[in-house]
Amino acid sequence: MNDKIMLRAGIAGSLMAAICCFTPALVFLVGAMGLSAFVGWLDYGLFPILFASLGLVALALYRRAGAKGGSPKAIIIAVVVALSVLIIWLEFRYALRISIAALLAVAVYGFVLRRGGNAKEATS
Repeated sequence: MNDKIMLRAGIAGSLMAAICCFTPALVFLVGAMGLSAFVGWLDYGLFPILFASLGLVALALYRRAGAKGGSPKAIIIAVVVALSVLIIWLEFRYALRISIAALLAVAVYGFVLRRGGNAKEATS
């Protein structure tokens, strides 16, 4: 998958999951469709989708930076799974704080990759 498409898909997925998690938009939509019995279970799917989308953004930023070395796919997958398990285990008590921390971690990661010298920009 192209880095630009991967980055856009990750950002779009993150935004959609965040809107559905932190606003009642999805609750109204699901309720309007007559499926309000599933409203209590929405966060069990939305938060892992949010973390997976942020992981996709992190991978796209890594690939876009053209950094040398091994791919961080395994680390990103482990972090996404760990955050998903952690938020479900904590029963969403700290959901907003964990989500903001994940977003900040991806932003810092992108900044570090950008400052570390972009191999693709140097050759272009």
